[in-house]
Amino acid sequence: MLHKHVDSDEILKHAGESPSRNHTDRGKHVSTLAYGSRYATEGIPKFRLPDQSTEAQAAYQLIHDELELDGRPNMNLASFVHTWMEPEADKLIMENISKNLSDQDEYPATMKIHAKCISIIGDMWKSKGAVGTATIGSSEAVQLGGLAMKKRWQARQRAAGKDTSRPNIIMGNNAQVALEKFARYFDVECRLIPVSADSQHCLDIKKAAEAVDENTIGIYVILGSTYTGHFENVEGMSKELDRIQEEKGWDVPIHVDAASGGFVAPFAFPHLKWSFELPRVKSINTSGHKFGLAYAGVGWVLWRSEEYLPKELVFTLTYLGASEQTYTLNFSRPACFMIAQYYNFVRLGRQGYTSIIKNDMHNARLLSHALENCGYFDIVSDMHRAKGVFGYERKSGLDAIKESVKGITEYNEALPVIAFKLTDDFKRENPHVKQAAVSTLLRTRGWIIPNYPLPPNEESIEILRIVVRESFSQDLVDTVLSDIIWAVETLASSETGFDAEIFAQKTDPIQHAHKLDHPAHEGRKKKYGSQC
Repeated sequence: MLHKHVDSDEILKHAGESPSRNHTDRGKHVSTLAYGSRYATEGIPKFRLPDQSTEAQAAYQLIHDELELDGRPNMNLASFVHTWMEPEADKLIMENISKNLSDQDEYPATMKIHAKCISIIGDMWKSKGAVGTATIGSSEAVQLGGLAMKKRWQARQRAAGKDTSRPNIIMGNNAQVALEKFARYFDVECRLIPVSADSQHCLDIKKAAEAVDENTIGIYVILGSTYTGHFENVEGMSKELDRIQEEKGWDVPIHVDAASGGFVAPFAFPHLKWSFELPRVKSINTSGHKFGLAYAGVGWVLWRSEEYLPKELVFTLTYLGASEQTYTLNFSRPACFMIAQYYNFVRLGRQGYTSIIKNDMHNARLLSHALENCGYFDIVSDMHRAKGVFGYERKSGLDAIKESVKGITEYNEALPVIAFKLTDDFKRENPHVKQAAVSTLLRTRGWIIPNYPLPPNEESIEILRIVVRESFSQDLVDTVLSDIIWAVETLASSETGFDAEIFAQKTDPIQHAHKLDHPAHEGRKKKYGSQC
């Protein structure tokens, strides 16, 4: 059978200009038939509200398909945020997704669960009189902790007839940006203490003590650095501040930013002193959506007692028929994720949390040893080393592993985080291989493993980082190890360097997106992103 070539582009062009098409297309919208995108005949405006409604099934399919381009959560090894919960927890979330945590009178049972969570966390952190609140996350919680320290300092200064205009707060320059935001947003001088290998890439307590003066409102001490997973020395910092108070009379409190470590230390290192058993620690925050094993949207901040939460910060308001006390930056917020946190408390208990966290630590140590053993990497994190042994410069390779595992009874206190870098020997032998390219090449296998510099003062050192969460099984340890070695060996065997910068975003994605919604030429129809 013979057929003649058909110029489809020409046919579509003429069809688009056809008066009949212009007539019949008027009022069309996305179809709900079997697979919505299969029957879409018009472009969908991406950056303005569409003129027409879209059927629910088709709208779902459009958005579902677009989100398929996201990375897979269980292969996202960059994030501390928990990405999986049991079906029963998912069910509770959906049953309560419409509840507002701020409506205390309307949802009294939800408020009782909130109170139970505060009591459970306070007990876990060794305070019987703790007071606190749920937050959207640790970023909100550290603002609240910092504000309380500032107000207490101001009250003390005024009582002594002293100036209150120059408060300062101290933290390591490895601090997450939320801590620096507090200082900038609330007019507090931020004294950043340089980190180094000698301080395990986090707060140097001796240098922090030197920075203290009578205007210091407090010190942020981080239980789990986002860079390398190291725990900062809360007890050591407390002793330094005890000495300063004895010598100079300055009573400087500690706020522990336990965003990640607040649900790790009690179960992996139960004898570590870092929480309210230290009188110097006045407040602590954590993220329930990290190692608290809930979904994103819940954090916690607690004070050791009401004495340390200034009453001027607590609002009593009448809302929807009830009087309630509130101390948050947000008002309306979802209750369902707080309920999911309580589900974990009831479901897992101390036994369950201990089992999960210890399993995370085991898998992180296993992968650390394996990466060190392959010979391509130095391990910058120290969670797999014997307690008190720090630094990859000490030794590398098989000898270090044999020394590390032989007779070990205690490990360094840290998060289940692996920070690693290419060895200097490898870089000398393969100058064309850029470490950032390892991260980029692993994306082709689905893995999200970031590459970034250490904090200022150490920014010449770049690290790759893996966060081991509950969903990162031992099978995945084997798989990611093989893929990392594959990426390194592929890059090393290439004749020319692979420049990861080629794939970097060169334009502002927001500006670029809005350009798509502008007229291509004056007087012509707007161009919209087309549906495929």
